[in-house]
Amino acid sequence: PGTARTMRRMAKITGRSDDMLIIRGVNVFPTQIEELLLKQAKLAPHYQLVVEKYGHLDSLSVSVEMRPEFASENQLEQQRAANELEQAIKSYVGVSASVIIKPQSGIERSMGKAKRVIDKRTH
Repeated sequence: PGTARTMRRMAKITGRSDDMLIIRGVNVFPTQIEELLLKQAKLAPHYQLVVEKYGHLDSLSVSVEMRPEFASENQLEQQRAANELEQAIKSYVGVSASVIIKPQSGIERSMGKAKRVIDKRTH
C-alpha cells in the first residue's frame, strides 16, 4: 500500500509574477495596489508606482489623481484621501508607501499599456 502524502496548496498568486516588485523583502503586485485604489471613492483609477533606493532602503511612492468630481477638494481633503490609501497599502500589502496626489491628467496615459511601474533602483 502507498503512503498517504499531504500536499500543501500554495497561496493564490494575486498578479503576474513578471510584474511583481520586491520592496524591503515584501512581494508587491501592482494589481494589489490597483485593487486598493479602486476601493477609494475619491481617487481616480489612474496610478503610477515609483520604486527608488535611498541608501540601502527601497522606497515606494504611488502617484494618483482625484476623481474629476472631487478634483476641487481642498488640500486637507486630498491629503486625507492619500492617507487612507497609504494606510490600506500598509495593512493589506505590508509595505509603507507614500501616496502623492497629482493634478487632473497628471499621470501619463499612453495608447498602449500604461507605464504603471517605474523602478529606479539599479540592479
